[in-house]
Amino acid sequence: MEFRWLLFVFISYSVMLITQSDTTTKDPDWSDVVVTMVGREVTLPCVDWPLTGSVSINWKMKPLRVDHWKLVLSANERQQFSGAASKASMRLVDSNFQKTGDFSLLFVPKMEDKGHYSCLIKQQEKKLREKIILLAVLTVSIFPSATLPQYSTLRLMAEVSPAYAVSEVTWLSPGGTPLRLARRSWGVVAKLPQILPTDQGVYICQVYPRGNSSNPMFPFTVDLRVDGMNVASFTNISHSLQISMASLTQTPLTVACPPMQGDYVLLYWKPPDSRNTNTTTLVYGYDRWRDRTEKSKTHAQLSLDGPLSTPKEGYFSFLLSPGLNDGGLYLCKVFLNDNVFIQRTLLSILQVKARHSPSAVVLTCHYTERSQVKRVVWSHQNQSRTLKWSSSGLGRLSTEVPLSPTLDMAGNYTCTMQLQNGQAVKAVYTVKLPPKDNTESTTSISPPHPERNSTSLLPSLLSALLLLVPLVAAVAGVLLWRQKDISRRGIEQSLSHYSGEVENIYENPEDVRQTSPQSSVYMDLKPRGEDDVYEELDRYESCSLLETSTSQDLSAKA
Repeated sequence: MEFRWLLFVFISYSVMLITQSDTTTKDPDWSDVVVTMVGREVTLPCVDWPLTGSVSINWKMKPLRVDHWKLVLSANERQQFSGAASKASMRLVDSNFQKTGDFSLLFVPKMEDKGHYSCLIKQQEKKLREKIILLAVLTVSIFPSATLPQYSTLRLMAEVSPAYAVSEVTWLSPGGTPLRLARRSWGVVAKLPQILPTDQGVYICQVYPRGNSSNPMFPFTVDLRVDGMNVASFTNISHSLQISMASLTQTPLTVACPPMQGDYVLLYWKPPDSRNTNTTTLVYGYDRWRDRTEKSKTHAQLSLDGPLSTPKEGYFSFLLSPGLNDGGLYLCKVFLNDNVFIQRTLLSILQVKARHSPSAVVLTCHYTERSQVKRVVWSHQNQSRTLKWSSSGLGRLSTEVPLSPTLDMAGNYTCTMQLQNGQAVKAVYTVKLPPKDNTESTTSISPPHPERNSTSLLPSLLSALLLLVPLVAAVAGVLLWRQKDISRRGIEQSLSHYSGEVENIYENPEDVRQTSPQSSVYMDLKPRGEDDVYEELDRYESCSLLETSTSQDLSAKA
């Protein structure tokens, strides 16, 4: 009895495991998935063993979001159909299904034919087997068309209905390379901007079904051609207000682009003070769908790292550390499908250079893109002093400083450039007084301020002095502690910084012997002549002199 009970428990547990495994691996709504396109002949597979006797097949269909089934085709072993099929194109794959066991259904679907299909096989008027098949419909859209003009943006869109029937949709190029996709609520889209004849060929859309399916993947091909004689024309163009900027050389600045999301960006540049108004050069290009960058060697310091720039998401802005000749006009063009958005930036650059002549230092203020410059002036930190300057050519303003400047000539020399819109930048050249033992002046250029304001060396010197304050305080603390320690041992020491007088220092010879010879430097404070010059002694000499002096003093007292 006990053995039978244990056997019953074991069998029940095994059945539960098998049932659980079956429900986790199979989808309860269907046993197979088929994906097709509208207008393409499709086969819903339903295959069994060859059967004998009275056999019949019933195909039923249940549309999406509908709860009831409707009969679409019925037949028996005598090939007698109980009614006409719901579609003219609908028929059985094999009319001799009883002998072959192939009960599959074939037809050309429309969009409304998506849904669940039931293949019900009966033998002797009894249900033998039923198979549920989910039919999903793929819609592929191509823009602008299957024949594309050069430099247009190819858009490959794929939508599957119902969406829950598939797990993934991908696109492959003619060379078999996966294309980057953007997922939308309705499906996926792949883009290829600036299409060329080399991009034409057969593109493959791969659809992967979800859950149970007799086919792991459904491929669909699209043949594309590029018209090499026809070039895309972009007529929908939007212009933003032009930006006017001024900057110092090597000061990072942002070259703005339109704030719209785009497929790719092209940055064009016209050199500063160019006479040819129609000459522009492509200096940077980025295609986010191919993740491809095109960059000019003339603008190696240009990068797509501007504020709020996320190139792979389609938002662009550039970061530039310009040289003097990197001013001029920048045109940032953002392309989205057939639309173009343009942002123009006019940039003027300022730089101060120094040239030494036999008698003076010639300070020259260089500036580019003069078309938007209102005025350029030299000034001295002493505002009451008037500087003389002269123009040594277009975009150059010079002033001179003597090689041996006087006190009123030293300090900061500032070149200020002001634009028509009121924006101004300043470059500073600092002239220092020469050392007393040197008749030549020492000059330096202060680094450009990131906010395009003038700077001098004075803040740097003050910062250095502030850093010395903790060090001086620490040294003073050590000296005070040492003074307290020496006084505790009976050594008198007096030092007056105010009057400049220094008294004799007396030490115990025994203490001197116990101290490291390298720990201090001592002075022989006995007058050596009319000028009272004191001699510096090393440790051993100081010890012997102190001993001799002490012995002489004791003898004199005796």
